[in-house]
Amino acid sequence: MMITLTKWSLCFIFCLAHSTLVPAKHLCLPDQKDALSEFKNEFYVHDPTGYGEKKTTKWKNNTDCCSWDGVSCDPKTGVVVKLDLHGSFLNGPLRSKSSLFRLQHLQSLYLRSNNLSGILPDSISNLKYLTFLDLGHCNLFGKIPSSLGNLSHLTTLDLSYNHFTGELPDSMGHLNKLEKLCLGRAGLSGNFPYLLLNLSSLMWIELGSNQFKGMLPSNMSSLSKLEVFDVSENAFSGIVPSSLFMISSLVELNLGRNHFNGPLEIGNISSVSKLQNLYIGKNNFSGPIPGFISKLIGLSELSLSSWNTGKGIVDFSIFLHLKSLTSLDLSYLNTRSMVDLSIFSNLKLLSVLDLSGIHLNISLTLHFPSPMIMLVLSSCNIDEFPKFLENQTSLMYLDISANQIEGQIPEWLPNSLIVFIASDNQFSGEIPRAICELDNLYTLVLSNNNFSGFIPKCFEMFNSSLLILHLSNNSLSGVIPEEIISDRLISLDVGGNLLSGKLPKSLINCTQLQFLNVEDNIINDKFPSWLSLLPNLQILVLRSNEFYGPIFSPGDSLIFPKLRIFDISDNSFSGVLPSDYFVGWSVMSSVVDIDDIRLVFGILGDNRESYQRSVVMTIKGVERELVGSGYKIYKNFDISGNRLEGDIPESIGLLKELILLNMSNNAFTGHIPPSLPNLRNLQSLDLSKNKLSGKIPPELGKLTFLSLMNFSYNNLEGLIPQGTQIETQNSSSFAGNPGLCGVPLQVTCGGEEEEEETKQEKEQQVFSWMAAALGYVPGVVYGLTIGHILSSYRRDWFMKIFHYFA
Repeated sequence: MMITLTKWSLCFIFCLAHSTLVPAKHLCLPDQKDALSEFKNEFYVHDPTGYGEKKTTKWKNNTDCCSWDGVSCDPKTGVVVKLDLHGSFLNGPLRSKSSLFRLQHLQSLYLRSNNLSGILPDSISNLKYLTFLDLGHCNLFGKIPSSLGNLSHLTTLDLSYNHFTGELPDSMGHLNKLEKLCLGRAGLSGNFPYLLLNLSSLMWIELGSNQFKGMLPSNMSSLSKLEVFDVSENAFSGIVPSSLFMISSLVELNLGRNHFNGPLEIGNISSVSKLQNLYIGKNNFSGPIPGFISKLIGLSELSLSSWNTGKGIVDFSIFLHLKSLTSLDLSYLNTRSMVDLSIFSNLKLLSVLDLSGIHLNISLTLHFPSPMIMLVLSSCNIDEFPKFLENQTSLMYLDISANQIEGQIPEWLPNSLIVFIASDNQFSGEIPRAICELDNLYTLVLSNNNFSGFIPKCFEMFNSSLLILHLSNNSLSGVIPEEIISDRLISLDVGGNLLSGKLPKSLINCTQLQFLNVEDNIINDKFPSWLSLLPNLQILVLRSNEFYGPIFSPGDSLIFPKLRIFDISDNSFSGVLPSDYFVGWSVMSSVVDIDDIRLVFGILGDNRESYQRSVVMTIKGVERELVGSGYKIYKNFDISGNRLEGDIPESIGLLKELILLNMSNNAFTGHIPPSLPNLRNLQSLDLSKNKLSGKIPPELGKLTFLSLMNFSYNNLEGLIPQGTQIETQNSSSFAGNPGLCGVPLQVTCGGEEEEEETKQEKEQQVFSWMAAALGYVPGVVYGLTIGHILSSYRRDWFMKIFHYFA
């Protein structure tokens, strides 16, 4: 017995030793491994954050590729069936002959959130066994290839958050197994893709935030399995088909932010409707709130925002039947009704409520039994800070802007707040230190009040969390403290105060900063050239301060790739701009636009931004405040009211997408750059009050969008170019240039008169010579006599005769 056990022991030890000496067989097939390795090398990996997950950098050639991060293989055959490299910081285009397409047994491909900048190649159809394809957030552009229609096994397709153009290819109507289609923010246009009505397996359709237009088809009920239908933020119009509400499986319907109108009818809706989320706000619906709303007792989220009741009376009690409501948006109903806020306290599950634009009555004894998460009471005629908020210890988002609240902000603000918007009120005194106790605050908007004193240094308590800080149009004084600048800051607006000192250098650490506005203060500093190191800066407004010195120094690399508004007007900047100054200002030079980092609350089906930015711009000679996203349509360069000199840089012609250009009130010399007419989208041009000389480039008269121009008070000369846009200008746009002439000035060009006289003298000489030559044949005397008579008295008649004989 012992001998037998010993033999088994020795055998076991031998087998164990052998297994450690002989490498385990790799499951991954060699051709699959080669394809993956080559695919990895088609991209460069760049992680700007420094702490992201870079899966492909962990792939080692001496290991089984089926064990690589993001790779899954069939356990029997060893072929790669799943590749998940989402958010792996891959940079580079997906090539038409990419080694990826050699992985022909792939069933799931997940490349979301990589920078695959380029077109989606037709060869994607080589992966014919795909059931799951996610290429969202990949910076793809061009048309969606028709070859996608060959992927007949697809059940999930996500191409959202890209920059495609055009419509969906008809071939996608062949994807009979498709269950989930996500095309939100994909850049698509055209009418509703009717081909989707043939895909009877569809359960999820997401087409939000594109440029679709027209009406929805009337026979939507053919999509009998549909659970989610989202066409928000498009340009759809007309009547909403009642067939949509007849789909018994529908759970979420989002029609918000379109142009739907007319009556909203849903037919005989069943009391057992599965509809949980209904977003139909921000359309053109009008009339009474439809009573059928009260029958949708399963609703959890409801948005009727901007329903135009025509100043009618709203029966708010109809919402009390919806006992399951957690989110309700009734903002801007255009009603004359005053509502007591306490009526909504009967909705025990309610945590999100927007009543903006409705006249509210708030009792001092009001108590909400349910913990509120988000409360928006903007423009509600409130004149006192609501006391019931003191007990809302879970409140994260509070907007009480545009009311008439006076006095100071209370010390008992809920510590749970992460968004606090109290702009456009009548708050006064110093900004309370209690705000500094809001440990998780990332948005603070106190603009357009009467706050005074210094910006609290205790703001440094949340300098690692704060993303939005707006304190504009108050009476704040002192310096902007260095320590309050959060490294995560995206938007800083302190314009319209009495702030002095220098611009805080700590802004250089704000690599996500998009919006910086310090206008209308008394900041005394040199031009902050170091701001060009901020890769995401889009709006830079330094106007009306005491900045001084050159805006360019040798060695500076002023490249602002994403800047679209540059306003440093009304300061004391001086010096010369080099000819290549505008090289590298990419967004102003091309039609490629950029997306904001959007801070949103993804509730109420609205994905609302947690703040609004505003900037004052001089548009066509008039100062206007652009609020929210209104500034996005402008690409503006304003350096007026300084002491800049020298030539206007020739590279100005690179800014082909510029809308507004103002270089007035400086000391520029030399000629207007001949490259200026390259700015074919220009709408406003102001070069007045400089020392420019030479002629106005004739091509400027051909700029069809240029509706306002001002060349006054320079040293320009010559004929004013003619063109439709120039002819509509007032003569004051050309005044103060003694050498200019022509329409619209009442000055005839002297050069034209001299040229005409010279022409007449030459004709006179020719006429005399012709007469002499004509008379030489019959006789010199006869010819001279006739020539003298004709050339002196009847020149035109003589010319006719001459041409006749000739």
